[in-house]
Amino acid sequence: QEQLGESGGGLVQAGGSLRLSCVASGRTFSTYAISWFRQTPGHEREFLASIDNSGCSTYYTDSAKGRFTISRDTATNTVYLQMNNLKPEDTAVYFCNADPQCPIASNYLGGGYWGQGAQVTVSS
Repeated sequence: QEQLGESGGGLVQAGGSLRLSCVASGRTFSTYAISWFRQTPGHEREFLASIDNSGCSTYYTDSAKGRFTISRDTATNTVYLQMNNLKPEDTAVYFCNADPQCPIASNYLGGGYWGQGAQVTVSS
């Protein structure tokens, strides 16, 4: 059964770092692109970054460029989001998403598979 599971969220002070993990279980996901989104109350999910199934091709939106890095361990099918120099406005629930197609636009809404989300809280 295909499942996505995020971990690594928590409370961090402004300027700190966190690394989120997304374990993509199931043989199908080894061929899927994996993306990271975030959502705050009352707002739509915001696309941040994606990585292809080989881990070689990445895409970042302006919100993620410079401070966030997406990577993929193809052996364990785990996708990471390293977040540095965190700011209070980065506080959100972070989700990973799987899609057979690689997103190529910043207004990407996500594929059909979502994880349960991980809370990230950045204190000032």
